[in-house]
Amino acid sequence: MPVLYVVATPIGNLEDITLRVLRVLGEVGLIAAEDTRTARKLLNRYNISTRLTSYFEHNKRLKLSMLLNALATTDVALISEAGMPGISDPGYDLIKGAIESGYKVVPLPGSSAVVTALAAAGMPADQFIFLGFLPRKPGDRKRLLQSVAAEPRTIVCFESPHRLIRALTDIKEELG
Repeated sequence: MPVLYVVATPIGNLEDITLRVLRVLGEVGLIAAEDTRTARKLLNRYNISTRLTSYFEHNKRLKLSMLLNALATTDVALISEAGMPGISDPGYDLIKGAIESGYKVVPLPGSSAVVTALAAAGMPADQFIFLGFLPRKPGDRKRLLQSVAAEPRTIVCFESPHRLIRALTDIKEELG
């Protein structure tokens, strides 16, 4: 039975990839990529010519059934723009759909922005809470931050570069 491989990709340096990932990307029948431009750089770097299709937030409803149909006949690799698919990522819907359809889902470990940031932050990492991406709207963001203000564990969240200053201002205001 074909497999959906959930494949971690580098989060900055293309050399941060496993040999197993390179082998699987070269063997599967199709790669579903959050950003085909980023995926192409990785695949070209390692001379991988596997067929590539896009699968991202704004086309996931259209592509989900096509990818599940592809799984009926071939292995598929799911890759994010960077890091592990399914973690604050549109890959979640494909992973869930594959499981519900009875397909085997195999994660290939590697880079994870959450764990990488946590390991280098110098903050307690024995317990932490992950908030995913902070809400875009300031009011929603402030309410979320207020809801975790008394949280004793290290708090990890994602934010996009163009919203970072506003988010950090809200974090300082709400959490100190």
